Amino acid sequence: MHIDPTRPQFDAFKALPRDKPINMLNLVRLRERADYPDGREATGAEAYAAYGRESGPIFAKVGGTILWRGVFEAVLIGPEDEAWDHVFIARYPSAAAFLAMVTDPAYREAVKHRQAAVADSRLIRLGDAEAGKGFG
Repeated sequence: MHIDPTRPQFDAFKALPRDKPINMLNLVRLRERADYPDGREATGAEAYAAYGRESGPIFAKVGGTILWRGVFEAVLIGPEDEAWDHVFIARYPSAAAFLAMVTDPAYREAVKHRQAAVADSRLIRLGDAEAGKGFG
């Protein structure tokens, strides 16, 4: 299960350039029942929706946008039992903007809903590259 970055992952992220736009590929699998430390009751979907409501203004404040959102359909290559409830690409004007978001005190409160909601996730930083007609 991958819910939060490890210290080495976060350090590696911070060591990359902070002054250019980044795209973050998000793959999120929700728990059936949220796992709040205080025992409050909610579904994973309800907790993730709370995360979205509370983190949205901070995401917008740092200049974040959703570039693309999709609906998971099937795995063609990869673990056959892998499925995702939310799949999207978030764009930030810079890695510094992303870091400003995740260190914002209001975001740090909102992320508690994400931690309760998420069973597994991937958050993959992507830089811009030239688009084209081929794969290579």
